[in-house]
Amino acid sequence: MTDIVVIRRALVSVSDKRELLTLGRALAAQGVEILSTGGSAKALREAGIAVVEVADHTGFPEILDGRVKTLVPQIHGGLLGRRDRPEHLSQMKAHGIAPIDLLVSNLYPFESTVAGGAGYDECVENIDIGGPAMIRAAAKNHDFVAVITDIAQYSAVLAEIAEHGGTTSATRRRLAGEAYARTSAYDTAIAMWFAGQRGETFPERMAFAGIRRQTLRYGENPHQKAAFYVSGNRAGVATARQVQGKELSYNNLNDTDAAFECVAEFEEPTIVIVKHANPCGIASGDDLAAAWERALRCDPTSAFGGIVALNRTLDAATAERIAAIFTEVIVAPDATPEAQAILGRKKNLRLVLTGGLPDPVAEGVTFRSVAGGFLAQTRDDGRIGADALRVATRRAPTERETRDLLFAFRVCKHVKSNAIVYARDLATTGIGAGQMSRVDSARIAAWKGAALVQGSVVASDAFFPFADGLEAAIAAGATAVIQPGGSMRDNEVIAAADAAGIAMVLTGMRHFRH
Repeated sequence: MTDIVVIRRALVSVSDKRELLTLGRALAAQGVEILSTGGSAKALREAGIAVVEVADHTGFPEILDGRVKTLVPQIHGGLLGRRDRPEHLSQMKAHGIAPIDLLVSNLYPFESTVAGGAGYDECVENIDIGGPAMIRAAAKNHDFVAVITDIAQYSAVLAEIAEHGGTTSATRRRLAGEAYARTSAYDTAIAMWFAGQRGETFPERMAFAGIRRQTLRYGENPHQKAAFYVSGNRAGVATARQVQGKELSYNNLNDTDAAFECVAEFEEPTIVIVKHANPCGIASGDDLAAAWERALRCDPTSAFGGIVALNRTLDAATAERIAAIFTEVIVAPDATPEAQAILGRKKNLRLVLTGGLPDPVAEGVTFRSVAGGFLAQTRDDGRIGADALRVATRRAPTERETRDLLFAFRVCKHVKSNAIVYARDLATTGIGAGQMSRVDSARIAAWKGAALVQGSVVASDAFFPFADGLEAAIAAGATAVIQPGGSMRDNEVIAAADAAGIAMVLTGMRHFRH
């Protein structure tokens, strides 16, 4: 591979015209002939930068409303012709094809057009054809052609041209790889949009793409490598702004996501405390400060070094209370300047602001890798209201118990299975997570909650396979229970509830979280 390729001719055709004039002036200063199309050419010309219209260069006009302007041999031959093969050079000369040494193209904004809610026809018109074709051609011929697909690449490439008069082989190879990654992500977005238009959640070929936001220090453990990618615009950790604190780790990001998705479930001012991806305290209240005190009371030991999520703007009073214990991360839609100043005294505490809350009932797909492939499923966007509950026992729950039952069942959705959650007055009083036996989850939650559990309601993320799990909750002082139902022994479980005089409601919806 030739090391330095001098840039004599560049083709610039960009949709995103930020920094276009800076690019144009830098190329012109190096004596580079600039070919360009449409709006790019107009902007360069108006800035006094010499530019040659592609139509003038090729002798072929733009046609079909601009759909065909670079899909001609003079462009693709100029990008694909190898300079080290005499037969290529002679054919190029015979057909009047001039070499192109640099391509700058950043594609029509298909992804943002779709994200903005545009109609079908507008989305189709924003599918770039000429751009990806040129990018792929230039990237294939990276021995001799450099290809820029992102504004962030401008400065480094321009600096190299200024120093060497051209680009190095290492730079061209790197740019080629990034170019194919860009066109791959672009085609993925188009393919998945078409699948959505057909109503296919799981098309025969599924692909997804992300943009690396951060290379992490390590993964779950120090011997594992990790990185953080952004793949959408859902409000949350991927689109959030870190205001202060140390760099977020893999585990921090995972736990922060779990906490924020959970807190978004609730309408009242709510605080969620998470440790190792499981809630260890959740409470709703009249204000965040009150919710914090009650969430912390559920399991203050586990809350130490935890992640705290809020569904309201963090205020100074709440910030003071949270800062009183060791906290790894606080995530909220926003924070007042006073709250930020208070947390600023804790230099290592990470404050992450998202600008909004995710919609807990919005459709979406989640993924999990397995050996040789991945699993895909729709998000658990299920939500049960009071009108969907079926009373299974002789005693119906009171109005207060019903509120707490719905609260506890909503918490269950975010606790690792087998999940048992005790709650009272819209605050968790005991949480049992991730046990192989449901009865063990009931006992652990009661043990952790101790006296707080007395008089609470209890929620189970799945049915009780035997009465023993419910009996453990009754022994702990539960007054009402919410569960999906559907066990072969439902009658036995309901009979145990009736014998204890507690109320039981069935949801018909399970919330496993593995």
